[in-house]
Amino acid sequence: MNHPAALSNGTTVSEKRKLLSNIRERRAKAGKLVAGVAAACTSDTFKAPVSQSRPPCILKQATRHLKNPGLVSLGGGLPSSEYFPFYECTFRVPIPPHFSESDAISPDSATGQTITIGKYDVQAGISECDLSISLNYGQATGSPPLIRFITEHTELVYNPPYADWQVCPTVGSTGALEQTIRMFCDRERGDSILTEEYSFSTALETLVPQGIKPFGIQMDDQGPIPESLDEMLSSWDEKAREARKPHLLYTVPSGQNPTGVTQSLERRRCIYALCQKHDMYIVEDEPYYFLQMPPYQAKQGSDQQAPEDIESFLAGLIPSYLTLDVDGRVLRMDSFSKVLVPGSRVGWITASAQVVERFIRHAEVANQGPSGISQIMLWKLLDETWGHEGYLTWLIDLKNNYTKRRDALLAACDEFLPKTVVSWTPPTTGMFLWLKLDYSQHPEYPSRPIEDIEGEIFEQAVQNGVLCARGSWFRTEPSTPASGMFFRATFASASAKAMGIAIQRLSQAIRESYRIE
Repeated sequence: MNHPAALSNGTTVSEKRKLLSNIRERRAKAGKLVAGVAAACTSDTFKAPVSQSRPPCILKQATRHLKNPGLVSLGGGLPSSEYFPFYECTFRVPIPPHFSESDAISPDSATGQTITIGKYDVQAGISECDLSISLNYGQATGSPPLIRFITEHTELVYNPPYADWQVCPTVGSTGALEQTIRMFCDRERGDSILTEEYSFSTALETLVPQGIKPFGIQMDDQGPIPESLDEMLSSWDEKAREARKPHLLYTVPSGQNPTGVTQSLERRRCIYALCQKHDMYIVEDEPYYFLQMPPYQAKQGSDQQAPEDIESFLAGLIPSYLTLDVDGRVLRMDSFSKVLVPGSRVGWITASAQVVERFIRHAEVANQGPSGISQIMLWKLLDETWGHEGYLTWLIDLKNNYTKRRDALLAACDEFLPKTVVSWTPPTTGMFLWLKLDYSQHPEYPSRPIEDIEGEIFEQAVQNGVLCARGSWFRTEPSTPASGMFFRATFASASAKAMGIAIQRLSQAIRESYRIE
C-alpha cells in the first residue's frame, strides 16, 4: 500500500475508480449477507485482503451462537418479533442524480421512489434486513449490513494506511466524543486536552462534567498554528497550568466550528508530525468533511461550476488525518447529521482495533449503539437503494448547494457590512462564516471591555431581528484575555433573501455601536 503522504491529494482518480470496482466484486463474490437478530460483526468481515477494567458484555457475546442452524435459544432476553406492533415502514426518497425535493416528493414523480421495509423481508427473501431484526436488541458493534457499507465507505474515501483499523457506530459525534474522553482522560490524574482557541461549544461543555481542562492553540486562517502547538507542549509547566501535559488533541480540521477554517494538507502533516514528536493522540471530528467547496468567486457565482464525477470528487478531498495516520494515533469521528439527517443520531468512529475494542466496551454499558430503526432506514437508503455511487453523487450535490448558500451570504456581507471594521475569510468547507470586528477602532475601547462591546452588538442585532452567535461563546479558555471580537454566522438553512436581510440588520447593529454613518 502506498504511504498516503506520498500523494499530494490522497489517492488518484484511477485508484478511486479501482476501489469502487473492488467493492462491487467483493459484494458479488460474497453473495447475500445473512445476519440475524443481534448478529455480531466487525469491520474485518467486510474489508479487503477507558478503561482496561471493562470486560466484554457476556450476554452480547453469547448471541454469536444464534447463527448455528437448529439452535433453540433459551439464553437471552430477546423479545419475540411477533409482539412488535410495527408491520411495515415506507418512506419516499430521491433517485440519483435527481435530488430536488419538489420533483421527487410526488408519488407519481419519476425522480423519486418509495421504499418499503416489512417485518419479515429476510424470511421472504426480499432483503438482507427487516423490522423483525432492526426493532430487536442489537450489538454495540452495529447492524452488520450498515457496518458493511460504512466499512467499504471508509476504505473507499480514507483508506487508512494500516491493516487493523475498525469502525464502530455511534449515537452522533457528541456522544462519541464523550465516550472517547472517558477512555483517554482521568480527572484524578489531572488530565487535560488541547483544542483550537475557539472550539465547538458543545464539545467544550462535554469536558466540564468530567473535570478535564481544555487549553486552546492559537489559530490562523488554516486552523491551529503548528509553532503554537509545539511551543505549548515543549514548555508545558504542570504546576503553573494546574494540569498534566496533554496527550490528546481534539480538532475539527474541515470547516471548523465556529471559525469555518479548513486545515490544508501541509498543515495537517505538520500537526501530525508534532503529535508524533510529543506522543499526542488525535481525535479528528469531521462532520463537514464532504462540504469542501471551490474558492469563492464574488462575481461568477456558484451556478458556473462544472459537473464533477465521483472519482474526481473523492480525489479532490483534502486527505483526512486518518489517511495520514501511520502510527494508529487517530480516532476519526464521522456523522450522518450534517449530510443526511441529524435526527437519525447515527455516526461512526474509525480507529485502530485496540481503541475500537475499548470503545465498544464503553458502548455496551452506556448507549448500546444507535437506534435499530435509524440504522435500517439509513442502510435501506444508502446501500440497498443508492449504493456507494448514489451516496457520493448525493454528497456532490449537497456540496454544490451549500456552495450556493455560502456565496449568497458572502455576497450580502460584501454589500452591507462596514469593511472598515469588519473582516472575514471566505470559508472553503462547512456551514459557518467567522466575522472579525476590529475592536481597536471602537470609540469606547479600551475604556470598555471587549466582551461588553460584543454583548451590546449582539443584543442590538437581536432587537433588529437577527441572531448570530457571539465569538466568546466558543472560547476554549474564557478566563484568559480575549484575542479579538468575533461573531459566527451560518448559511446552513436561511434562504438567500433572508440572509441578505439578516446581514443588513447585523450591519445596522455594528454601525450603531461603532457610530458609523
